[in-house]
Amino acid sequence: QVQLVESGGGLVQPGGSLKLSCAASGSFFSINTMGWYRQAPGKERELVAVIISGSSTNYADSVKGRFTISRDNAKNTVYLQMNSLKPEDTAVYYCAADIETWVGSSRYWGQGTQVTVSS
Repeated sequence: QVQLVESGGGLVQPGGSLKLSCAASGSFFSINTMGWYRQAPGKERELVAVIISGSSTNYADSVKGRFTISRDNAKNTVYLQMNSLKPEDTAVYYCAADIETWVGSSRYWGQGTQVTVSS
C-alpha cells in the first residue's frame, strides 16, 4: 500500500516562511512527477508546483519567485520551501505523486496539511 505523508504546515505571519515535506512509503517501483496542490475555502484545488523525476520544475504564477520545490529521490521525499508568504497563500496543501506499482502508474495524494498566513 502506497502512502504519502505530509508535514510542516502551521500558522505563520505575513512575510514569513514555512517548509513542507512529503514522504512516500510502501511498495512501488518508481516515482515520476511529484507536486504540491492547494485548496482554499470555497475554491477549487489548484496546482502550486511540480517537479519531474529529474529536476524540471513548473510553478503557478502566483508563487513564482517565492516558493521552491525540490525532491530527494533517495528518501522518496518532495519539499516545498515557501518564502514571503501572503494571506492569500492560506489553504490546505496536498502532496501528489505519480507512482509506478505492479498494477501500473497511479496518482497518489497525501492527507493535506493546513497552512495559515495571518498576523
